Amino acid sequence: MTFPAPTTPEQTRQQFRAWLAEHRGELKSLTDHGPDVAATFTALRGLQRLLYDAGWIRLGWPERVGGLGGAAMLRAVVVEELCAAGYPPPFSFGTQEVLGPVVMDHAPELAVEVLPRLLRGDEVWCQGFSEPGAGSDLASLQLRMHADGNDWVLNGEKVWTSWAQVADRCLLLGRTGARDSTHRGITALLLDMDTPGIDLRTLRSMNDDAEFCSIYFDDVRVPRSRTVGDTDGGWAVAMQILAAERGAAAWQRQTWLGVRLGDLLREAPDLPAAVAGEAYELLHALRLLSRRAVCALSAGEDLGASPSFAKLLMSTTEKFLFDTALDYLPRQVLLEPGPVADAWRNDFLYSRAASIYGGAAEIQRDIIAGRILKLPRE
Repeated sequence: MTFPAPTTPEQTRQQFRAWLAEHRGELKSLTDHGPDVAATFTALRGLQRLLYDAGWIRLGWPERVGGLGGAAMLRAVVVEELCAAGYPPPFSFGTQEVLGPVVMDHAPELAVEVLPRLLRGDEVWCQGFSEPGAGSDLASLQLRMHADGNDWVLNGEKVWTSWAQVADRCLLLGRTGARDSTHRGITALLLDMDTPGIDLRTLRSMNDDAEFCSIYFDDVRVPRSRTVGDTDGGWAVAMQILAAERGAAAWQRQTWLGVRLGDLLREAPDLPAAVAGEAYELLHALRLLSRRAVCALSAGEDLGASPSFAKLLMSTTEKFLFDTALDYLPRQVLLEPGPVADAWRNDFLYSRAASIYGGAAEIQRDIIAGRILKLPRE
């Protein structure tokens, strides 16, 4: 940065808004890209590097991993302002906020090696959790990891892995205990995606997006030095990742949903005030919940099960917003061509998955009932 790094959210907001205005042309060239996945990620890596060189996404990270120090909350302000200005957050905002802190906490020596590359945009990471028989029931995963000298040897399958086809590394969970060891026999590992024995196949979703992949592992050897956390201690790693995913990611999502609500208000003049008000109430409640989670994460506090509230409300808000778009912009969502209609159609179709990805709504309700409200199981 050419000026002292901001130390408060308000300083960050003011300075970043001024920087956005000064770099409008450069930012536009990095965010105007076509639907091709390779072109999209080339542009997003460029955006990541621009923000890194300017210092914005180094805020809140310690110097040992390439950061500038300060509170992690400052980065939440940056991503909010990016979305509010109409720019997409760089891809690694999701992975750096969700996966970065857990690598830093559970594998500090590895973090010094790999996190600067993630922050600079030199690498893209993906997250290998779900399996064909272990989606919402994550503790039942069966990808096998057995030790052989200084290596782990992996055999099995991951599915619904977002953007694995462009990822350089994957933080995954594998079964190192007995097949029935549930959460007690899971280990976390950060592996290189070009490791021999990995077979990757893209999956096209209902919105015609090739975001997801299946990943097959056939005697894949990974150094045990790439273990994140303790052997058989991967459940703690997974819980920290899910808390960040349901907290930091909810903050990013609510910011974008606020932009789309503004679009809906402009494009649907017949939208009743009561419907618009309900959408705003849901969105504002999500903002408050996710802000609480982001502040707690920034302070290093244990969130426990509370991010389940944010995840459940996020899916409720997203589905309500795009159901409303279908009701009051039916031609755009269903029939019309062009980029504006395509965006509404894409967002509506993707919102159908909002109550599934990152933890199904039914599972979140069960967590809230049992772990927070302490309701009886019978």
